[in-house]
Amino acid sequence: MATEAETGGGAARPLTQPSSQSSVDIATVLGILGAVVLIGAAIYLGGSPGAFVDLPSVFIVVGGTFGITTACFSFRDMGGAAVTVARTFFRTQQNAGEAAEQMVQLAQIARYRGVLAMQSYMPAVQDVPMLYQGLSMVIDGTSGDDVERIMRREVQAIGQRSSRSVAVLRKAAEISPAMGLIGTLVGLIQMLGNLDDPSSIGPSMAVALLTTFYGAILSNVVFTPLAAKTERNAMEEMLLNQLYVMAAASIGRQENPRRLEMVLNTMLPTSQRLDYFS
Repeated sequence: MATEAETGGGAARPLTQPSSQSSVDIATVLGILGAVVLIGAAIYLGGSPGAFVDLPSVFIVVGGTFGITTACFSFRDMGGAAVTVARTFFRTQQNAGEAAEQMVQLAQIARYRGVLAMQSYMPAVQDVPMLYQGLSMVIDGTSGDDVERIMRREVQAIGQRSSRSVAVLRKAAEISPAMGLIGTLVGLIQMLGNLDDPSSIGPSMAVALLTTFYGAILSNVVFTPLAAKTERNAMEEMLLNQLYVMAAASIGRQENPRRLEMVLNTMLPTSQRLDYFS
């Protein structure tokens, strides 16, 4: 592997480029779609799929859930949650171990060739806003402590945005069954108003129960899984951002790259820990 002498003079070895893959999250798509298909198949095999379609029930559950959730938050929060959900289905995955190795290489360059030598490597990290911002501050002469303080505030702000999106989804998962119950009560009241016609009692009861069915589907098949996956993705993003903070601060303090490797390894999963200097 690398030695400190490799960056002591002359041209440095090329930076490791972390593998980055933009793709559809198959687990999320197959999980939700599979559940919907199985429920639909059970309805179809029951021989009465048309009995499970009722537009007023859809309006009560979907419209009511959206309206009450918006009242709990704001249109900006709802828009942010929609963007987060889209990123849940279409996301870019980055290898944290390879990203950490790239940071150690940058730390070597800064320590043995000077901080300004990193300028020629900045295009290689411009697609990583957090790391690019931190290294830019280091090159501009910002102290390591200041870099760490500023970047931690940015990481905290990103975490708060992700937490709001998760809160929106969890609130929607909480409200949708309640809206289903409200729709059921509305249907029961309408049914009780027509007790003079016994032939309408059965169909009216079926329609009344549909809102509860729709609310349970939205809560347990859509909103709850999306909230869990959004929270998981936010934790992965938080790990990468924490790595960037520690790396930029270490470079700003001109610490030994070996120490940075040890610090990063305490944060990385066991399977992705570095063995760069061995």
